[in-house]
Amino acid sequence: MEHRKLGKTDLSLPVVGFGASSLGQEFRQVRLDEALKSVHVALELGMDLIDTSPFYGRGMSEVMLGIALRDVPRETYQLCSKLGRYDLGHFDFSAKRVEESIDVSLHRLGTDHLDIILCHDIEFVPMQQIVDETIPAIQKIRDQGKVRYIGISGYPQKIFPFIIDQIGIDCVLSYNQYTLQNTRFADESLPYLKEKGVGAMNAGPFSARLLTNAPLPPWLKEPEEVKDAARKAAALCQENGVDIAQLALQFSIAHPDMATTIAGSANPENIRKWATWAAAPLDTSLLDAVLAIFEPVKNIGHAEGLPENN
Repeated sequence: MEHRKLGKTDLSLPVVGFGASSLGQEFRQVRLDEALKSVHVALELGMDLIDTSPFYGRGMSEVMLGIALRDVPRETYQLCSKLGRYDLGHFDFSAKRVEESIDVSLHRLGTDHLDIILCHDIEFVPMQQIVDETIPAIQKIRDQGKVRYIGISGYPQKIFPFIIDQIGIDCVLSYNQYTLQNTRFADESLPYLKEKGVGAMNAGPFSARLLTNAPLPPWLKEPEEVKDAARKAAALCQENGVDIAQLALQFSIAHPDMATTIAGSANPENIRKWATWAAAPLDTSLLDAVLAIFEPVKNIGHAEGLPENN
C-alpha cells in the first residue's frame, strides 16, 4: 500500500489506516476471533497505522489490540492512541490524568511507546487548558520516550489554529470533514497546516455510514437534505455497478496532502475490500456526477462540543 510522510515527522503512514474503534463494540457486538483477525488482515494488507483510544469501548479497543498484537513485531506497525476523552461526557485533560492515561494505554496495548498521541475531541472543553497544561505534560512524557509525536483531534476546524498558533504540535486528526459531501478540512485547514509543517490525518471517509449502502444510524446528526443527497448518490453509484463506499474511500485517499485516511471495521472482509478499492482506478466521470449531486449540500455539517469552539 502507498505510504506518505506525516508533516515534518519521520513517520510514513499508509494511505488507508486501520481504525480500531469497532473493536470496542462502538457500533455492534464483535466476536473475539473476528476482532483479532481484523487486525491481522489489516497489517497483512499494508495498513500498518493502527488508531485507537481509551474512549473506544471504554478501554476495550486498546485491550483487544494488545491481544491481537502480542506476537507481532513492534517495528512492523505504528500505533496512534488518544487521551482526554473517557466516556460520552467524561473529559479530563489535566496533567495528572495525561500521565496516568498514557501509562494505562501502554499497558493495555502491550508496548513501551506510542508513535502518536492525540488529545481527543478537544472541542468539548475550554481549549486553553490544552495549550497551558495538557500538551506541556505530554511533552515531558515524550522526553521520557513513551510517545514520539503529539497532536490533537476533533470536528470543528477552528480548533486547529487555536492550538497551533500558541504551541507546537506534530499532527492533527480531522474526521468526517474530507469526504464526498464535506471537504472543509481541505478547504479551510490544509493550507494552514502545510504552512506550519503540521501533518494532516483524515478519518471517517464514509461519514458515519452516510456514504455507504448500510442503514443510517439513528444518531447521525446531518440534516435530511444531506441524507437525501447521499441516497441519490448511492443509487447512482449502484446503477453504475459501484459501491458508493468505494468512491468515498478513493476520493479521500486521492488527496496528496492527506498522509492517511483512517477507516474502521471489525469485519475482515470490509478491510480486504478497502485494500482492493485503494489499488483500483478512480472513475472520474462517476465522481463528477456524484459531486454534482452533493453540490447543493456541500460542507453542511453540524456543531460539536462547546458553542465557542465551533
